[in-house]
Amino acid sequence: MGLTLFVMTEKGQAVLESVISAVGPGAIGLVVGSRDAHVRNDSYEDIRATCQKAGIVFADRAQAPAIAADYALAVSWRWMIHGVPILIALHDSLLPKYRGFAPLPNALINGEREVGVSALFASDEYDMGDIICQRRLQVDYPIKIQQVIQSIIPLYAGISAEICSSLASGVQLPRRKQDESEATYSLWRDDLDYEIDWSWDAARIARFIDAVGYPYLGARTTLNQEPVAVHDAAAEADVRIENRAAGKVIFVRGGQPVVVCGSGLLRITRMTTPEGRSLLPLKKFRSRFGTGCGNSRASGRQ
Repeated sequence: MGLTLFVMTEKGQAVLESVISAVGPGAIGLVVGSRDAHVRNDSYEDIRATCQKAGIVFADRAQAPAIAADYALAVSWRWMIHGVPILIALHDSLLPKYRGFAPLPNALINGEREVGVSALFASDEYDMGDIICQRRLQVDYPIKIQQVIQSIIPLYAGISAEICSSLASGVQLPRRKQDESEATYSLWRDDLDYEIDWSWDAARIARFIDAVGYPYLGARTTLNQEPVAVHDAAAEADVRIENRAAGKVIFVRGGQPVVVCGSGLLRITRMTTPEGRSLLPLKKFRSRFGTGCGNSRASGRQ
């Protein structure tokens, strides 16, 4: 079966181990990996070590040889892949919803009650190919993205093992067209997308903080024009404010600021400097979040 794997992150590591277990290391001709500066632990060294232990050729994306394989499987991969007769991608959404970039964080920010993973045949337009299979995961809020990732990894591993076992046995993979009328798209994220938008409602901001936290580098804002990182927060019931100004502190409770949002209030329970020094209890009541000095680099990208 000549099989090449393009894998990154903890999900890619889990898929690699699952495929080795399902079809044996001899079925994998090459594993291509890449570092990911947008997460705290990109599993790059784990992937390389697994390949070395199993006797599988590993190559960094920058030095990867020409691909000579019948099939390729891509996990957490964000670049175009050419020259493979059949390319299968695993995507962090229940397609055709959330085609594109960072689908899982964006789904959690939006409060989706169901997320999952889709295996599909790659196409010229991203994430538009025929679907092979999908697995679903129910979500209850509040929830941290790391918890969701840990729950979704077994779905990745299971799908990959099934697909590679079918390929190794010569079994034709199922395929079904996507319903274009149901398609939505998820945009790429950069540094600016990690800034808290205080005009949002408080529940959405709380989900945002949870959705871009570890293993990503976290939500950020400014406090009295100084950059800060916000790690934990919870929405609180709104009060009637005659001169509403999103970002202003309205209460300090137990040393924790309660911040006015576009609607609702947000209580910040863990906040640090970009270097990790705690900023709670809050020392100054008359404080404002999110104005000025907005080009801080307290976090990374997805």
